[in-house]
Amino acid sequence: MFGLGWSELLVVGIVALIVIGPKDLPGLFRTMGQFTGKARMMAREFSRAMEQAADDSGVKDISKTLNAAANPKKFGVDKIKEATGVTETPLSPERQAAKEKMSKAMGDAALARQAREAEEAAAKAAAEAPKPETPAPEAKT
Repeated sequence: MFGLGWSELLVVGIVALIVIGPKDLPGLFRTMGQFTGKARMMAREFSRAMEQAADDSGVKDISKTLNAAANPKKFGVDKIKEATGVTETPLSPERQAAKEKMSKAMGDAALARQAREAEEAAAKAAAEAPKPETPAPEAKT
């Protein structure tokens, strides 16, 4: 809030209490709250009016068209689907079952690969770890 920390707000509050007085301070806070509420209401109304003016003038339609044109891949695919009349249809139960089976198999394969890579990394770390030296037997004299 305007870069004021708690300590600054405390100092401002104490100065306001001393200057304005404890009797008039609640009225000041109420007036400030009403002013803040009116300012927020005016800002909301202004934002709504600007959005409605943009909607009425067709700015949203133009921005939607520009965004579609800016993404040529999506724009091209949409136009091809529109021209051919192709619509996305749900998979048949057999194809859905096959898709789920393949997804499960790929997931299992990925987990197995991750486990294998972890084991290989652990084996490599163990092989590279320095081996403790065994103390040489002491010579008897």
